[in-house]
Amino acid sequence: MGSGLNIPFYDTDKVEMVWGLEPSEGMRRKARNRVKAAPFSLQWLGLPGEQIPLDANSADTIVLTYTLCTIPDWNAALQQMRRVLKPGGKLLFSEHGKAPDEAIRRWQNRINPYWGKMAGGCHLNRDIPALLTAGGFKIKEIESIYMPSMPKIAGFTYWGYAD
Repeated sequence: MGSGLNIPFYDTDKVEMVWGLEPSEGMRRKARNRVKAAPFSLQWLGLPGEQIPLDANSADTIVLTYTLCTIPDWNAALQQMRRVLKPGGKLLFSEHGKAPDEAIRRWQNRINPYWGKMAGGCHLNRDIPALLTAGGFKIKEIESIYMPSMPKIAGFTYWGYAD
């Protein structure tokens, strides 16, 4: 859930309730005002993504926004997401990761050990499509771009959906 930046972008004609998984109390504090202003019910889930406390097949949609870079056990987290996603449900994602250009990837690999210590465990070089596939998801649509407002080592972004 992070700081709740996505909240204003949810379609209130389609969203009645959101479970916000955010283990960081600091991020919850940052999200407080956005959560209060949300035009739908929002219930916090405080455990890490590797332990989603929901029943199997209980979520219509899962939204990942710059999340997979920091989850220590990304595979366990994706397995949990797969477990709670209803049949026919969608995983929507926007994630930064491994760049397509060799020169940028070399820098990502060099900087990654230090970056993670400064950026809350963030990994610059995770191969997002490969992670999603390894987690049991089938990518249905994917696009990617170097985000113009970010340095290339941290700004190669993938977005799309999987089921």
